[in-house]
Amino acid sequence: MENIVDKLKARVLAGELINRDEALALAEAPLEELCAAADEIRQFFCADGFDMCTIINAKSGRCSENCKYCAQAGCYNTDVEEYPLLDSAEIVQAAKYNAEQGVLRFSLVTSGKRLTDWEVDRACDIIREIKKVCDISICASFGLLSEEQFAKLKTAGLSRVHNNLEASRNFFPNICTTHSYDDKIAAIKAAQRAGLSVCSGGIMGLGESMADRIDMALQLRELGVSSVPVNMLNPIPGTPLADNELLTNDDMRRVCAVFRFILPRAAIRLAGGRLLLGDSGRACFQSGANAAISGDMLTTTGETIASDKEIIAGLGYRRALLDE
Repeated sequence: MENIVDKLKARVLAGELINRDEALALAEAPLEELCAAADEIRQFFCADGFDMCTIINAKSGRCSENCKYCAQAGCYNTDVEEYPLLDSAEIVQAAKYNAEQGVLRFSLVTSGKRLTDWEVDRACDIIREIKKVCDISICASFGLLSEEQFAKLKTAGLSRVHNNLEASRNFFPNICTTHSYDDKIAAIKAAQRAGLSVCSGGIMGLGESMADRIDMALQLRELGVSSVPVNMLNPIPGTPLADNELLTNDDMRRVCAVFRFILPRAAIRLAGGRLLLGDSGRACFQSGANAAISGDMLTTTGETIASDKEIIAGLGYRRALLDE
């Protein structure tokens, strides 16, 4: 009798979408079988392309929002470095360096609920400067901007907007109360109307259930998001989640595999917390994940570009911009 993993794999490979109950069933399936099937789905839809990006913490700390996981929230005592939007020269030099290292996508990330109009204009100038000196795809995480602001950024040369849902609609109020889930969805849709692609995912290990993770993935599918960061919580001292138990490598492999079944064509991107896995994500890259953020994260240490290039090549991947 055909088991659930083989049955759903065949349906996904035939172009069908699985539903919530089927995804929940996969979450209980034997891990190795599930991960092997997810890797087959990844190979079928995405071949050997691997989307590696880097980020710069372009504006740090003093955030007005109360996200319980975040070192940059002004309401928590985390001793994070605080500074306004970096000078253009510093950001442009970082972009140029990353391009020279073979990175194909570079993201500017800023703290706060949203950039002001003045900051958006500055960001547009910075993006134009980057485009003058190097050939790298530019992404930005600037918060809950309007369609008009996103359109300005696209005209300047931005190709993708990052805005994590972070969790399911049901679980989100346990994590943040200073903005809503619908605020995030509205910003994602505004970016899409402005002609930008969207990168959006969440953090695993906030205290959510597997059903919450699946609900978030289904929401991303409904929104048409094709770059999905999968972060693992790195508990930060001074935040309300400082004592959360770390997820295991197998936990993250299962998340990546189930997400691959739900989002077969997506770039499933290992992001924050990857160094906590012990193998820098290798097992997840054989379980459905096919993208990563390289280098340092916003306030924590990440994997180096050089070592990531070795990992990617060793697993048979080639660096590529997926869905661009």
